[in-house]
Order: sequence, then structure tokens, then C-alpha cells
Amino acid sequence: MKTPFTPLIESLPAYIPFVAPETIERKRGIRFTTRIGANESVFGISPKARAAIENSIDSISCYSDPEWGDLREAIADKHQVHTENISVGAGIDDLLGLAVRVFLTNRTAAVASLGSYGVFHYHLDGYGVKCITTPYLNDGFNNLEALAKLAHGNASPMVYLSNPDNPAGTCYSAKDIQAFINKLPIYCMVVIDEAYIDFAPEGTALSINDLDPRVLQMRTFSKAHGLAGSRIGYIIASKEVVQAFDKVRLHFNVNRIAQAAALGSLQDPEFIQGVVEQVAVGRSEYEGLAKDLGLNVIPSSTNFVNFDAGNQVRAQAILDQLIQHGIFIRKPGAPPLDRYFRITVGTPEQRQHLASVLPQVIAEVDSVLKQV
Repeated sequence: MKTPFTPLIESLPAYIPFVAPETIERKRGIRFTTRIGANESVFGISPKARAAIENSIDSISCYSDPEWGDLREAIADKHQVHTENISVGAGIDDLLGLAVRVFLTNRTAAVASLGSYGVFHYHLDGYGVKCITTPYLNDGFNNLEALAKLAHGNASPMVYLSNPDNPAGTCYSAKDIQAFINKLPIYCMVVIDEAYIDFAPEGTALSINDLDPRVLQMRTFSKAHGLAGSRIGYIIASKEVVQAFDKVRLHFNVNRIAQAAALGSLQDPEFIQGVVEQVAVGRSEYEGLAKDLGLNVIPSSTNFVNFDAGNQVRAQAILDQLIQHGIFIRKPGAPPLDRYFRITVGTPEQRQHLASVLPQVIAEVDSVLKQV
């Protein structure tokens, strides 16, 4: 008997947005020595987050707070908004799925940059929603003018934009983002993924003082807070948007330990600032390494840097060789960014290891490519 999948499920390819390093390790039978590809924080977690985790373990037999009471109040206080403007989810990945479900149907289309964050497009596919795209500009910036035109031309109810951007690492100022929002149709929701906002220059974060009902900002504890494995993030939005999320979200969506860890981390801004400072040092080192190797980089406002290999074939070959040397990295997949390979800022020891291996890898790749 044929399994009665829906036509949508039947039409979808068997894929996931990103191949995990663990998957690669299982296929190779060898563990990575240096894991600097998924933009995880390598600088650990706040001691206050660690203590909160330890204190919450004994209560793990109980369900989590479905309204995230203490954490929600702390987030609201941080951003000087009401708790009714905050909703929490299992990372931005979870929240993106809810946004697609709340604002889009299979009769509408989203607008985003070609090659933008893969999980957003994964959710679109899963709900049968089309996405109209435009390429990044050659310097790695989202083409805001083109995105706005697509939103008007396709009567789109949603535009997705990450700022700072993933996978490029570029960022626009809050002033530029607000001007972009002002150009969108009045019926269009703009989802701004601010996963990397802690690393961005002052003046990048969109103002939260006057909550625009068309704007949904997403934040995470996965990057500067170092809690990627706990899966927790949140949105800042109008009361109406939060209420809409409440209609469809899982009400025990974030476990007790994750909530406690996030609350503890919020109470340690000095630790987060220290992580941001260490990342800035690492980015500078990567820029120096690229210069020594004759490579350009995209100036980054995140915890990763994109190295310009010149073309897609060379970039992929460098990535593959680094993996063979036990170094896990990733690269953008769509042009014009597919000529870059992307490296997360590692610890000083990881950066030193990369600096010792990368010149050899590039030499190996160039030697092979010359023979092709």
C-alpha cells in the first residue's frame, strides 16, 4: 500500500538546510580537530548561565513554563517593551517557521535575497510557499532597492532580511533599514533576523521604541550568548503579532533548562561584552591572514568572515581540503557569494591552527586546479 503523503510532501526533495559537522564526521569516520563552520560561539557560556543550568536540572521532570514568565519579563525589561511584545521559541529557526505559518499561504509569495538563510527557505518549501528572490550585490550587501520592488510587484505579504546578514556578514545601519521599511507596501510584514546583532556596530539595531506593527525582529541566544545547543530565541513585535504566534506555537516549546540558561546569561552583560571583544580581535586576525594570502574578505559585522577565493570552484576545493585536514568550515551556495568560503571566529588556538594549515591548503588546491 502506498503511504498517503500529501502532494506537497511528495513533491519535496529529501534535504536539510545544512549538513551538520557530526554527519560529516560519521561519513569520514574521523572527528574534526577544529570546528569553525557553524558560527557557534567558541568562547563558552556565562558562569551565571552555567549556574542556572545546574540549579534547574533537578526540576527537569516538570514541564517548562509555557509562558516563559521570568525570562519574558527579563527580555522585555532589556528592550524596554511590554511582555506582550515578546514571544519565545526554540531558536530563530523555530520562530521563522511560525512567521511563515502566520503570514503566508500557498497563494502568496515571500521576498528574500537569493542565497539568504537556508532555514527560512526550508520553512517556505515545507508550507508550499513560493519565494521571489534577487541576488546579493557583489560587495555582499542585500539589494534593498530590488527587494522593495519585488515586494510591490508581487504583492508580497512578507520580506525576509537578516541584519547583520547571514551568510554575507554585512550590515546596514538602522537608518537604512528604516528607509527600506518605509518603501515597502503597507500590507507587507518585514521579518528582520538579528541573530548577530551583538557583534554589529552601534547604530545597526532597529529602534524598538516605537513598535511598527509591520516589523518583526528576531533575536537569539545561540551566538554571543553561546547557547546554540539549548535552542532558544525570541521575537520583538506588536501585541497582535505575538497573539498570532500564540495561536499556532507549541506551548511547551522551550525546555526548563534552556529558559534558565537564557535568563542567567541575560544577567551577565559583562560576559557577553567580553565575547564580542574577543570576536572583534579574531575578525581582525582573519583579515590579516587573508591579506597575507592575497585574498580579499567581506568586512564582517558578525562572528564569521568570508574569504574571497575568486570563483566557486576554488572556494569549494579549499573547503573540501580544509575538511580533509580536520577543519570544519562552510561556504555560501548561491552566486555571487558562492566564490567565498566562510570561517567562524575561533579561539586563539583554533585561529593559530587555521593560519598554519590554510596556506598549505591553498597551495594544494591551486596546484590541482592548474592541472585541470
